[in-house]
Amino acid sequence: MEAKFIEGLSEVQDKYDAFFIDLWGVIHNGLELYPNAISVLENLIKLKKRFVLISNAPRPSKSVEKYLINLKMDKSFLENIFTSGEAALQTLKKNFFDKKFYHLGPKRDVDLIKEFKENEASLEKCDFILCTGLFENQESSLIYYQDLLKNYTNLKMLCTNPDLIVHRGLKTEFCAGSVAAVFEKLGGKVTYFGKPYPEIYNFCIKKNENILAIGDNIRTDIIGANKMKFDSLFITGGIHKKEFLNLPTKSYDKVLNNYNAKTNYYQEKLKW
Repeated sequence: MEAKFIEGLSEVQDKYDAFFIDLWGVIHNGLELYPNAISVLENLIKLKKRFVLISNAPRPSKSVEKYLINLKMDKSFLENIFTSGEAALQTLKKNFFDKKFYHLGPKRDVDLIKEFKENEASLEKCDFILCTGLFENQESSLIYYQDLLKNYTNLKMLCTNPDLIVHRGLKTEFCAGSVAAVFEKLGGKVTYFGKPYPEIYNFCIKKNENILAIGDNIRTDIIGANKMKFDSLFITGGIHKKEFLNLPTKSYDKVLNNYNAKTNYYQEKLKW
């Protein structure tokens, strides 16, 4: 069935009990909130519809709450946030609490590791690599990580954000998923937390709900929804906007087919 371009979520909301909504690229762009998307959250609350803000942020959910408050998001929207960092944290507590790790990522992700800080070690002495992103002084190229990791492919890597890139305003930045992809190309093994992998959704699902997943990333949001057999709304004006620029709506499905993905609805930007 061909996906439908909708003007607003109000056209289809009555079919669903819950909405799993991506944050970056849908609700905000890293610098500011999108007013039309905030209006969607307001309307869902009025209708007493459950929504979860699901993010591939490599930090615990509480850290992302603080970030959104800094962007001036109303606290009433923040009751249900779940991040890939939170999914990783729960797994670390359960299975890796006493293991030594090498933290590959920026210092701002310290909230994820503060409970395990005493177990941090060098690459030579660690049991596994915890990848949350790129180092602050090595953000523009992946070649550095190829050289850094080439002799350590015997170690397991845990990646807390499967996203490859993100747009911060108009700037494109690499994410942890890009470093993990380098490690895999070198022959290393990676365990991913976050969309499109099922664990992050399993934390958020309630029984017998009809769910609509909303996101702008085909590889994570839409393929994740496909794997979980959720309906989905794909936002074309986000991470893939160049692929949809000046494209007639009848050709949108062909773009998703290139990724072996499918969606139920399209919007350029999330609005009610």
